Amino acid sequence: MRPPLDRARIAGLTERLTDLGDPVDAAGRMALLRTLYAIGREDLPLGRLFEGHVDALQIVSRYGTASQASAAQGAARTGAVFGVWNADRADLPLRLEAGRLSGGKAFASGAGIISHALVSVDAEGGRQLLLLDLAQAPPEVNRDWWRTTGMQRSETHLVRWADAPLSADALIGDPGDYVCEPWFTGGALRFAAVQAGGVAALVDGVRDHLVAQGRAEDPHQAARLADLYLAAQAAADAVARAADVPSEDVPVLLAHVAAARIAVYRAGEAALTIAQAAVGVQAMFVDHPLSERIGDLAVYLRQPGPDAQTMRAGAAMAAGLLTPSL
Repeated sequence: MRPPLDRARIAGLTERLTDLGDPVDAAGRMALLRTLYAIGREDLPLGRLFEGHVDALQIVSRYGTASQASAAQGAARTGAVFGVWNADRADLPLRLEAGRLSGGKAFASGAGIISHALVSVDAEGGRQLLLLDLAQAPPEVNRDWWRTTGMQRSETHLVRWADAPLSADALIGDPGDYVCEPWFTGGALRFAAVQAGGVAALVDGVRDHLVAQGRAEDPHQAARLADLYLAAQAAADAVARAADVPSEDVPVLLAHVAAARIAVYRAGEAALTIAQAAVGVQAMFVDHPLSERIGDLAVYLRQPGPDAQTMRAGAAMAAGLLTPSL
């Protein structure tokens, strides 16, 4: 298993970004997605945390005041790492009462690593975003919950606060801003790019293993390598196709994002099956490099609502929003 991730490593990746706000055009979107793809290909848990960092900074830049956006971007350029914690704990939802925060979040990726968390609470008019400096409002972190077969290094834990005071400028935007489109649904293209990078990393690892073992020329293995390439390239192509849709064409964009998510999910599932057949039991040894890649990808592919994305894409196809083209 690779060593734990730390804040400095994630913060150092910020240098790869020319802009910490929303991309202004298709070229900017594609540049960002290629960066996320490359980081996911390098290290999937690192890609997960960096995508959250990018997401949080874009949200603050989009909905925050000019001074909030400037402060967040300045902090990011000097070593701060941000994340988005949206999923409420079922047993203890996060609440804001009289300027104080109580309750918790589940699936809080980067807990104990990131320096700032963008969290959401229910408010009149919709979900309200709050930006927390975790040095000033540190949560209690439950590390016993995240016992998964992969993505352990993402440090995705349960967190909670008990009557924590908020700073005067913690509120970001207005209630309901967080779920505005095309940003809320369309933003899923970022993590799809990271996942597609993880699929490519698995393909890289299988190829390297078979070549090193002198097995790449076996006709069965050659066929598996071809299938792995096709799966990984289909995932990347679907992300690129969605990135090319103008952001102002919201229904078409969201349809293509749904299609990209399905394509990446199915490509990842296919690659996992083929990889394990190609490498065999060696990939099940915990000290084999492919073991961690397989576990990480299998867990990270399980984003919520894959059936809903299939239904969205099917409805878009029926409405003529999606059509095959070259």
